[in-house]
Amino acid sequence: MADYFNAPDIAAKRALFIGLIDVDRQRGVATHEIVIAGGTVTKRFTSWVRAEHEREWTVLSRLHEHVPGLGPVPLTADLDACPPSVTMSAVPGTPLSGKLTGAQFDALEVALRQLWSVPAGGLPLRRYRPREVVALVRRDFTAWPARSGVVGEAVATVAAYLAGSEVADRHDTVLGHSDPNLANYLWDGARVRVVDFEDAGRSDPVYELATLVEHLSARETDCTGSLSGSPSTPPNCWPGGASTRCCGCTRCC
Repeated sequence: MADYFNAPDIAAKRALFIGLIDVDRQRGVATHEIVIAGGTVTKRFTSWVRAEHEREWTVLSRLHEHVPGLGPVPLTADLDACPPSVTMSAVPGTPLSGKLTGAQFDALEVALRQLWSVPAGGLPLRRYRPREVVALVRRDFTAWPARSGVVGEAVATVAAYLAGSEVADRHDTVLGHSDPNLANYLWDGARVRVVDFEDAGRSDPVYELATLVEHLSARETDCTGSLSGSPSTPPNCWPGGASTRCCGCTRCC
């Protein structure tokens, strides 16, 4: 993936990836319904072909075991029902959005480090890993209707590049969230908590951070240099590193 960022027209390509590609589930088709009753939230799945319900319950249970308070408390699950459902505690706070304040950004970093501290052994791989994403992107650009002008030239440029690009998945060492829309990070004025784990699983911190800082919901916040490395996290996984930009450019929601 690093080869991608050595290309001379990287700025244009990166903008294209972020602005044009939708590699997630079809828009307008929700995978679940939410029912709030008192202090509980029930997530009733309308789509579970990817075992989203099982993944949500498994990851919530693992998270609560190792970092209680970072996410919802898993209460009950009816995984064999049709539709299946998972009931959890309500999480205080409001969704992050727009340009984050310094306090919000610091709290988000703390939440990410706590999430990544959870033992990931035995968990399924996260959804939309690098190889999977690039394959979907390559397919979508190949099928893109022919257009004239700058859009047509841009699509042709990216399609040609993708035709010869290869991507290697990295080491899966942490619990990855896999849905880094800022709306899934709840701020209560002091700390950030995390919700929505139906696509979560084993992942690489480089890729996890990249999909967050390059997510469309985070466009108003300049993440470059805002996070500092740690002995347990490769320096090039923090904003500004080529690996961060490279992984993030193929994931937008």
